[in-house]
Amino acid sequence: MLKFCQSDRMMTELPFRSRGKRNLRSLHLWLGSFILIALSCSAPPQATAAGTEIAILKSSDLKAYDDAVEGFKATAPGDATYIEYGLRGDLEQGKHLARKIRATNSSLVVAVGLKAALAAKLEIVDIPILYMMILDPIKHRLIADNMTGVLLEIPTDRQFKIMRAFLPTLRRIGMMYDPDKSAPKLKEAVSRASTYEFRLQGFPVEHEKEVPQQLRSLLSESEALWLIPDSTVLTDESIRFILESAVAKQVPVVGFSSEFTRLGALLSMSIDYGEVGREAGLLAKRIVNGEQRLPLNPISVQRVKITVNQKTARHLSVTIPKELDSLIDETY
Repeated sequence: MLKFCQSDRMMTELPFRSRGKRNLRSLHLWLGSFILIALSCSAPPQATAAGTEIAILKSSDLKAYDDAVEGFKATAPGDATYIEYGLRGDLEQGKHLARKIRATNSSLVVAVGLKAALAAKLEIVDIPILYMMILDPIKHRLIADNMTGVLLEIPTDRQFKIMRAFLPTLRRIGMMYDPDKSAPKLKEAVSRASTYEFRLQGFPVEHEKEVPQQLRSLLSESEALWLIPDSTVLTDESIRFILESAVAKQVPVVGFSSEFTRLGALLSMSIDYGEVGREAGLLAKRIVNGEQRLPLNPISVQRVKITVNQKTARHLSVTIPKELDSLIDETY
């Protein structure tokens, strides 16, 4: 049986809501997966080869989860036998399945989505649990001696480093946020901004009706708008308004989805769900092989997808340094 040792954990928060209209259909599809991941909190066994048994507990049947599981299997222990269990969004069913897993010979439990992770934490204490596709692990106290995971957010330092590379003269950054949802994010980002010679200012939005007024203030005081996944700020009605207003005021927008870039943001940084799974698979291999012991800090995805809107760059008279071309995954 694997043994565990003590260490600290760092987790992050990532809520979001949007639906989009006809001309936001792609954004709607992308964000729809995000929303379902946040709210989600079947499966017959699937075997690959005799060897290590790994139980995969899925909160629900989402394509995003399937992509992550596929990525996981691509890098997980090669001799593993996978047994998949589906909650179908039912936490009580998840707890029942977790108890069932506890009675098996599984060497590792992979919890995909919030409800799967909660069920596993409540019912399984003597088998390593590796979670992924969790938007807000700290809020849900996914902390246990036998638990670790892969975070679904790009670390703030890394985002600032990319912003500095693509916008070398940028100094003043504005961020709209709901104090009830994103105050910790702002506090952490403000503490890191000076390291990259940024001055970050938050513009509080307690109700979506406050977005226009706060956006006007932000655009008059900031050199760039940094979007974060805040469901009060980013709504069906506000997304297009925010992007169009910023471009009209010659203020570049930095987003967190390639769809924002397609719709007019200058730059976006995002994470591929398959990449989340691949990182989880590599971590699983190290845990099963005894190279790393739990508890263990959750890890961040190494590969970040960067997209740039060249049309917006020309409109804003922003020149992207040629040496950064190799970092850009897609252009619009």
